[in-house]
Amino acid sequence: MNKQWYATATIMGTIVGAGILGIPYVIAKSGFFVGLVHIILIALFMMILSLYLGEVLLRTHGKHQLTGYAEKYLGKWGKRLMAFSMIFGLYGALIAYLIGEGEALSSIFGGQPLFYTVIFFIVASAFVYIGVKSVSKSELILSFIKIAILVSLCALIIPSVKIENLMPISSNVFNLLYPFGVILFAFSGIPAIVEAREVLAKNESLFKKSIIYAYTIPIPIYIIFALVVVGTTGAGTTELATAGLSLISKKILIFANLFAVLTLATPFLTLGLALQEMYEYDYKLKRQLAFVLSCVLPFVLFLAGIRSFVGVMGIAGALGPGLAAILIVLMFWKAKKKSERIPEYTIKKNFVLGLLLMLVFLLGAAYEIYAALF
Repeated sequence: MNKQWYATATIMGTIVGAGILGIPYVIAKSGFFVGLVHIILIALFMMILSLYLGEVLLRTHGKHQLTGYAEKYLGKWGKRLMAFSMIFGLYGALIAYLIGEGEALSSIFGGQPLFYTVIFFIVASAFVYIGVKSVSKSELILSFIKIAILVSLCALIIPSVKIENLMPISSNVFNLLYPFGVILFAFSGIPAIVEAREVLAKNESLFKKSIIYAYTIPIPIYIIFALVVVGTTGAGTTELATAGLSLISKKILIFANLFAVLTLATPFLTLGLALQEMYEYDYKLKRQLAFVLSCVLPFVLFLAGIRSFVGVMGIAGALGPGLAAILIVLMFWKAKKKSERIPEYTIKKNFVLGLLLMLVFLLGAAYEIYAALF
């Protein structure tokens, strides 16, 4: 199989994660067409940022994670802020995936969610410990399976869609911004860009296309999924989309929760590896300790009582991708002047666009924090 598709699947497997399961709920609040604008614009913004980051990687020698690149181009303060972003963003996401996996598997097979979370953790963390080759290959296989299940699920649900359900539940203008945080979380594939760069070793000319494909393919997936779910459940759309769909029929219950299981599993692999490599490459920790901090620690926090799927995802979205996006723009500008090698592709530096991106993500993070507090 072409390495380009392994790289694309590595990024896309991280993007199409827990966020898709929350998109219908926030779109039901704002209205379908408002949500549609959010999906398209945020996808475009995140694609540009990922292309910026890709060029930074290609201008740099050696293996690093995001913290290492931030230190190289922004100094110690950049490394600290990027570490803060990764710790809150990635740990929050990993805990959310552990919570969601237990609930989804429990819905399919019965029994306690805790039991299934433990089983999932054992299997998924083993893949993370093995490393990037196993992760990238599993991402490709699981990405195809996820899309096939989603198509089947949408085909089963679409006869129940009602146009009136696509209208907003509330006329509150504040709800126009309501989808931002969850949809940003749903397009947060930044940590996987580093993994994709490793997959494409000696094939770096494929990197740009892999990034573009990885952010383009989820757009219609998210739009169609939101359309059929919101169009079917309307005001009754649940925070975890598959929970509401499971009430329609037994067949849909199986498809919906099987999709949830795979959707939550694939990004756990890539994000867990991103954290493990941050500790291993940038903090020079041994593999065993890096593994404990990246995979075992989120599991311990879960066991300690952090069990709110939506709450954890909201915090991860507010404090993770927004701050990382601002740092990536600054790293991109600096790497243009401090390049260690000739990159396989370049993106034109546009100061106004860079400022716009930083402002959007800064205001988006501020809105999410405000919404969470008030």
